[in-house]
Amino acid sequence: RRWSKSHKGGRDEAVMSSARKVDVNVCAESFHKVIADGVQQALSEKRSRPKLVGFLANDDAGAAMYARWTERACKRDGIAFELRRVERVMLEEAVIEANDDPRVHGIIVYYPVFGGPIDDYIRDVISIKKDVEGLNHRYRYSLYHNIRTMSDMGDRKCVLPCTPLAILKILEYLGAYERSKPVGSQLQGKQIMVYNRSEVVGRPLAAMLANDGATVYSVDVTGMLVYNKGRVPGTLKVEETVMSQEDALSIADIVVAGVPSKKFQIDSTHLKPGVLAVNFSQHQNFGPGAEEKGIFVPAIGKVTIAMLERNLIRLHADWGDDGATGSPPTGSCEARGSSARPRDAVALGLLVAAAAGMAYLLRGSRM
Repeated sequence: RRWSKSHKGGRDEAVMSSARKVDVNVCAESFHKVIADGVQQALSEKRSRPKLVGFLANDDAGAAMYARWTERACKRDGIAFELRRVERVMLEEAVIEANDDPRVHGIIVYYPVFGGPIDDYIRDVISIKKDVEGLNHRYRYSLYHNIRTMSDMGDRKCVLPCTPLAILKILEYLGAYERSKPVGSQLQGKQIMVYNRSEVVGRPLAAMLANDGATVYSVDVTGMLVYNKGRVPGTLKVEETVMSQEDALSIADIVVAGVPSKKFQIDSTHLKPGVLAVNFSQHQNFGPGAEEKGIFVPAIGKVTIAMLERNLIRLHADWGDDGATGSPPTGSCEARGSSARPRDAVALGLLVAAAAGMAYLLRGSRM
């Protein structure tokens, strides 16, 4: 089969070459061993046990389930995990306190909280030294400009967002990357369709795939955009297209879907033969028969949590117990004293409204 090339990572070639519906537990397990080894190495060096703090400030059942999965994985791999339930209007203060606490090495907020621009603002409150999701401004800017390391911080590697990174690792596990080619060209010639253009998953995923050489058809409720690597290094070329979604789907070598709706479903009869289809929605976005057209991955949650833990181990190794930072150093703001920390919902709302307006001007509406 097209996707049965051998590569490093422990994949069972005989199983994968005949499989249609793929459980990625083996992929996740390979990372869990590395994570557990990282914890033991830290302890053997008399460093602290890595600690992840999760903040739950909503009644969302999916967020609560993700928190339980995270706690279970951390316990198994030797990572300390603490779930803190807070009122949403107190979330910013709670995150800043965790930024300041040297006993905390990683922070995750289970979204949605307020939704929209306020949640974007909360992501920027998390220190880059503790942002296991890689979603604050500094990391997002680096991702979109294909910056892999932070030269002003000892060339430490940038943290990548967990779900997009998990999808890339699954594609690598399934042999989609051509490792004989140089980095940045290993998806060259691949046509990839992504149903989701959220700031948390879909848009960063499109950028990461394009940075690796693919042509990406990015779909959301407003329509379809095409992502390619830009002519100038470190840039992306994003274009409108007259191609229909049906035509793009018919040529897509890889289709990734994460639409949070039970009503949305891709007609699997329109998939290209030999396709690699990946679902990351809590709902099944592919109609019956996806596994008959190629390789089908129905869920990725365990790999996403493995990437979360992996990011924590990296942050713990990079910053250790010296990661207490006060308010978050994103590289875009100098004021980090108490006057820069709004404590009530009114101040937070005013600050977010201004930030949202500036963000709109800087990056365009939905790109």
